[in-house]
Amino acid sequence: ILTPVSYCLLFAAQRHVLTYMEDAVSQLLENREDVSQYGIARFFTEYFNSVRQGTHILFREFSFVQATPHNRASFLRTFWRCFRTVGKNGGKYSSICCHLLTAQEYHCLLQLLCPDFPMELTQKAARIVLMDDAMDCLMSFSDFLFAFQIQFYYSEFLESVAAIYQDLLAGKNPNTVIVPTSSSGQHRQRQPANDCNPLEGVETSLFYQCLESLCDRSKYSCPPSALVKEMLSNAQRITFYGFLLALAKDQGINQALGALPDKEDLFLDPAMDQELEKLVAQVSGLSISTPASSSSETASMPVRNSLRINSPWKPLHHRRKMDAESEGSNEETDSSEN
Repeated sequence: ILTPVSYCLLFAAQRHVLTYMEDAVSQLLENREDVSQYGIARFFTEYFNSVRQGTHILFREFSFVQATPHNRASFLRTFWRCFRTVGKNGGKYSSICCHLLTAQEYHCLLQLLCPDFPMELTQKAARIVLMDDAMDCLMSFSDFLFAFQIQFYYSEFLESVAAIYQDLLAGKNPNTVIVPTSSSGQHRQRQPANDCNPLEGVETSLFYQCLESLCDRSKYSCPPSALVKEMLSNAQRITFYGFLLALAKDQGINQALGALPDKEDLFLDPAMDQELEKLVAQVSGLSISTPASSSSETASMPVRNSLRINSPWKPLHHRRKMDAESEGSNEETDSSEN
């Protein structure tokens, strides 16, 4: 029992350990029949190992994926590692990669990791890159990934920034700006005044004062105010989407968040490349050793066995579902034979 407790302590400083304990207990109760086969201690050890490694968010519901900063960072890193080859223009695995994708296609990739991932977040990330409503335009993987990182990790912060920006455009006193504190996305939409041109933006000094106050009061994750101040110091006025794009491109903010590598190292992942090399070697070896006279059915069987690798930790209800399907298929086979 001491091992999972030690993992709990790693996240106590993040003030979200209760979230993981509640989720672990919930899954324990949901899968108590499976857990009884190898014990509660092993279950908690596996669970908190997966939290430490960042694989606990795989195939989970969106409400859990966004529940904590650690979950969000884990999801971002997993998305990058799984689909970084999408962004390669040439290179060793370029024959299986596509260089540019639409927002809808990136959303399909996100749903492979989180089936109920909302399209709204994907569209907001794409709009940072495209600056308009042309959602069918193509985007590079790196452009979308860094924009998505900002929109996903700082979603509540950006909702508040949007409200502040609209109030500044309308000429309201910054001290009376109402800052949203809910992530429900149901804030009223504020339109700029008719005598203000949104393309001109707002004064960066006044804008930063509001953002600094927001960061001091917000209970959600915010980018470091010192980095935001440095970023805004390069211009006298800034637009809302100009601010979002600057956040997405700022290396200091990316490093402070810690989920993704720097842009120049975006397509480097030695550990994953090593796994790909093993898979390629296995496929190559099978193609050479398979007899030419073998039937297609016989030749395909060893391929399936040899390509089976250990997958990351998954919630136990996925295992039980797979076991049930397997048992059902065996019963059907037995009945057909009889």
